Amino acid sequence: MNYFDFKNPEICERMIAKNEHAFSFLNKMPITPGHTLICPKRSIVHSDELSVEEWKDILSLKTNVCKILRQELKAEGFNFAWNENLIAGQTVPHFHLHIVPRKEGDNGITEYEPRVFLYRPESRADSPQAELIIFAKKLREYFA
Repeated sequence: MNYFDFKNPEICERMIAKNEHAFSFLNKMPITPGHTLICPKRSIVHSDELSVEEWKDILSLKTNVCKILRQELKAEGFNFAWNENLIAGQTVPHFHLHIVPRKEGDNGITEYEPRVFLYRPESRADSPQAELIIFAKKLREYFA
C-alpha cells in the first residue's frame, strides 16, 4: 500500500510540486504554517532504500520549497527531519522528509528531542483541507 500516493486526490489538492522521482505537499497536521512533506513517488519505508536519483529529486524539491516558503511566509530558518521505524516515531510507513519553516516568535515546538518534536500523536489538530488547498495552490504558482 502506498500511504503517500502522489495520485491520491486529497494529497494532490495539497501538493506544491513534483518531479520525476518525488513530490511535496502540505502536511495536514502542521507544526507551523507551511509544514511540508517530501516523499519519493516509489513507496519505500527507509532512507537507505532511496536511489541516488530519488535523493537528488528529494533534495531538489527541498531547495525549491524552502525558497518559496522564505518568500511566501518569511521563514527565517527550517527544521528538517524524518523518522525511521515506529520506535523513532514513524507512523506512516512511507519515507517522508519534514520541512518545518521557522521564524522568530512562531508557536511551533521548540523542544528538539525528536520524539517530542515530530511524534506527538493526538497533540496537533488537522488543518482544514480547504485552507490547505488554497495555500498549496498559491505555492504551486511559483513552479508554473
